[in-house]
Amino acid sequence: MTEKTATEKTAITELVRERYAAQALQVTDVSASGGCCGTPLETGAEFGSALYSGTEQSEVPDEAMLASLGCGNPTAVADLLPGETVLDLGSGGGIDVLLSARRVGPMGFAYGLDMTDEMLALARANATKAGATNVEFLKGFIEEIPLPDATVNVIISNCVINLSADKNAVAREMFRVLAPGGRLGLSDVVAENQLSEAERIERGSYAGCIAGALSEEEYRVALGTAGFTDVSVEFTHEVAPQMHGAIIKAVKPS
Repeated sequence: MTEKTATEKTAITELVRERYAAQALQVTDVSASGGCCGTPLETGAEFGSALYSGTEQSEVPDEAMLASLGCGNPTAVADLLPGETVLDLGSGGGIDVLLSARRVGPMGFAYGLDMTDEMLALARANATKAGATNVEFLKGFIEEIPLPDATVNVIISNCVINLSADKNAVAREMFRVLAPGGRLGLSDVVAENQLSEAERIERGSYAGCIAGALSEEEYRVALGTAGFTDVSVEFTHEVAPQMHGAIIKAVKPS
C-alpha cells in the first residue's frame, strides 16, 4: 500500500483512537446502568462476540465480551501452551488477554497493549472481575511496543494490525519482541490480491477495519521482510466483497 506521510499517520491513529474510546465508554455506560448482560456492540455476524464459542464466552466477564470488536478468535488458532508468555496487540476490553491467561496457566503470562485509555481502564476492570493475576495491560502503540527484545513466545492480535498506519513498523516490532522460535497467531482483515487500495477504501472506513487492510501478498511480503518464516494467510470468512477475515501465522527463526 502507499506509504503514509507523518501527518496522515497521525490522523489515522487519532481516528481509530476516537472510535475505540467511544466503544469502551459505550460498554462502561451499559454496565453502569445495570445492562451488562445485554447485547454486544453492533458489529455484524462477521465481527465480535459471535466468533467465540459459548464456553469461551462463559470464561470472561460480560463486559469483555460486550467490547469484542475483532474479526476472528486468535486464541483458538495460536496453540497456546502452559507457561508461555503471550502479547495481544490492540487488546481492547481484554477478552483475548483473559482467554490467553487461562490457556497459559499460572506459570504463564499475558500482556495486552492498547493506545486507548478508555479501553485500558475497561480491560483492567475486567481482569479484576475475572480474578486474573497473570496479566498486565500496557499503554502504547503497536508500532512501538513497550517491551524489551525477545520478551514473548506468542503474539496474537484480533483485527487491529489493519488499523495501523505503518504496518511495516508493526511487523518489525513483532519480530523484535518475540523470542527466537516465537510465533504469530493473528486474526485480521485481508484483501484479495487483485483489489486496489482505492477499491479497499470504497468498501469501508479505516476505523471500520476495511480501508487499511493489506492484501494477502502484501502481508506475506511485510512479514517476510521483517524476518519471519513459514508465513501463512488463510481466509476464513468474507467481511466485504473480496475482503476476508483471515488467520495469519508466522515464526521467528530460532
